[in-house]
Amino acid sequence: MSQLFNVYPLYDIEPVRAQGSYLWDSKGERYLDLYGGHAVISVGHTHPRYVRAITEQLNRISFYSNSVRIPLQEELAEKLGALSGYPEYALFLCNSGAEANENALKLASFHNKRTKVAAFRKSFHGRTAGAVAATDNPSIVAPVNYSEHVTFLPYNDVEAAVAGITDEVTAVIIEGIQGVGGIHVATDEFLQTLRRRCDETGAVLILDGVQCGYGRSGKFFSHQFSGIEPDIISMAKGMGNGFPIGGILISPKFKASYGLLGTTFGGNHLACTAAIAVLDIMKDENLMDNAAKMGDYLMDGLRQVGGYKELRGRGLMIGIEYDFPVETLRNTLLFEHHMFTGVAGKNTIRLLPSLALGTDEIDQFLDALAKEVKATV
Repeated sequence: MSQLFNVYPLYDIEPVRAQGSYLWDSKGERYLDLYGGHAVISVGHTHPRYVRAITEQLNRISFYSNSVRIPLQEELAEKLGALSGYPEYALFLCNSGAEANENALKLASFHNKRTKVAAFRKSFHGRTAGAVAATDNPSIVAPVNYSEHVTFLPYNDVEAAVAGITDEVTAVIIEGIQGVGGIHVATDEFLQTLRRRCDETGAVLILDGVQCGYGRSGKFFSHQFSGIEPDIISMAKGMGNGFPIGGILISPKFKASYGLLGTTFGGNHLACTAAIAVLDIMKDENLMDNAAKMGDYLMDGLRQVGGYKELRGRGLMIGIEYDFPVETLRNTLLFEHHMFTGVAGKNTIRLLPSLALGTDEIDQFLDALAKEVKATV
């Protein structure tokens, strides 16, 4: 009998319906979603404008290849450039964050004809060959991956970055806020040093905004707090609010040529429609501002709850590190309080809710967390 290749540990919950920041399972139980399916749900589940846009597009045309002009791609590029603050950057569309980072690394290597990559400890950039080689997790890097090309530098270590980024490096790839690695925020000084050092050596600076982009930090991309401009910015996850889409924003310094990059499904009609709807909703509902305000509200509440070892993050990308393994705490929140959260490593709860999260939902979470932390510590 055919079966799934079992690579995920699964909770015995089957979501069948969703709206806003809530999920309902097959038994009719409601759950508060503070994880957004790995930071994917940006504007909320089944937002009416989002659903309507995709439904109407599906009734027109859902797909054709990139061998023809697709005006939706041009509309997406224009709106993304305007809202993100990168109107001069070109857009290449693909399907996922890993694919975005693959294309970013490939484009960098084409640009300066080098092969060495500088990445950072605790980084996560995807599971495909180049992206996983730049991911600091040996358990998921296969022998066929290109790990011999990558050097891992300590995150937020200015001196190590200056020494490690040489004129042999094709690209420096970094998350402005590390997600899987534990919600570590890059300092302004560190990102500014990377920008300066890349300029000095001719290396390409790639900011991985797959998880920390699309308004989650309170700015469109988290690196914008530091005032730098990367050469390439990768994105996915919240870009489509659940519809698979990824992309890279590319500095004008790069020259395009036919066949340089390519994709079959990237930038298809439905994907672009989903991404345009996300941008329109983010703009019209001021969701970046909401992420910043709700992030501050949540951080203040977490400080009052206490019991943690360290609190990290920006906007609605928050890590709560404890001095004990959090598996039991996460499971208690899920099964007893009906709340989805994530983890990063063994000791950190990871929160990646919809950017439309409100104070009522935050208060629910803080009340439940306070009870469980008190019982634990």
